[in-house]
Amino acid sequence: MIDHDQLFKRLLENFFPEFIQLFFPDICTYWQPQTIEFLPQEIFTDVTVGEKKIADLVVRVRFQNQDSLFIIHVEHQSSSQSDFNARMFVYFARLHEKYGLPIYPIVIYSHDSPRTPEPTCYTVEFPDWKVLEFNYRVVQLNQLDWRDFVSTPNPVASALIAKMRMDRQERPRVKLSSLQLLVSLGLNPAQIEQISQFIDVYLDLNPQEEAIFRQQLASIEPTQEEEVMEIVTSWQRQGRIEGRIEGLIEGKREMVVRLLNRRVGTLTPQLQERIQRLSVSQLEDLGEALLDFNAIADLENWLTTYASDNNS
Repeated sequence: MIDHDQLFKRLLENFFPEFIQLFFPDICTYWQPQTIEFLPQEIFTDVTVGEKKIADLVVRVRFQNQDSLFIIHVEHQSSSQSDFNARMFVYFARLHEKYGLPIYPIVIYSHDSPRTPEPTCYTVEFPDWKVLEFNYRVVQLNQLDWRDFVSTPNPVASALIAKMRMDRQERPRVKLSSLQLLVSLGLNPAQIEQISQFIDVYLDLNPQEEAIFRQQLASIEPTQEEEVMEIVTSWQRQGRIEGRIEGLIEGKREMVVRLLNRRVGTLTPQLQERIQRLSVSQLEDLGEALLDFNAIADLENWLTTYASDNNS
């Protein structure tokens, strides 16, 4: 089972300023991002149904040029619930009661369907007057077109593209576009690993889609292809693609041979035969090592040192 809330929580904790900049740039005009403080998780008891609810992300931050604070409360929803707007009001009321600060409430919806717009307010009213109108901001990913974000230099965009509106046949292209954006951002290895894992969870391609993905990967700029290939290799090496490795071995072998042809020249049938006999782990190691190859001799030396002609 995928823990959707935990995946989104980790993404936002590590890239919270980038999330705000992407979807709520107005906040950036009046907050001090260097003062961000993640508050302990709030646990609320819903006595009507006997359940405990946990607020996903509660962030305290200082207003710009002011000696005062406010709170940004972010909830992630992986499904559509008819009474969720009422729950958001309860969260708001209890957070306001506890902290006595202005609260900016946000909901991120990541479900694939339905695509109908989610509510953005909760009201209490009578025929003769309105008692309450509570408004909150909504980011509904299936309402957003992934194409509008592929040129946005933001790590949160590179991750969340994987959950935006797309046609089924577009999945390989969306995955490649997400990874192309990711490798262009200059992030550190840990950040790349987190976002690439997020992308792979939500764009877990079937064998037919993987074949299309490989074809499209072969058509992009060679340097960027190598960087994307390195991420794909890392997924396999670290077990990020559990249960799918066997079905991807041949595709991995084809990509490694293609990259070798680009870096060191056309491989002889003998060299291709030796690569064909490599084990899965050796193939993954070669996929990383080839990034430093400049000539056929480099490949031959690597095969002599790290691989045995007796492998099957």
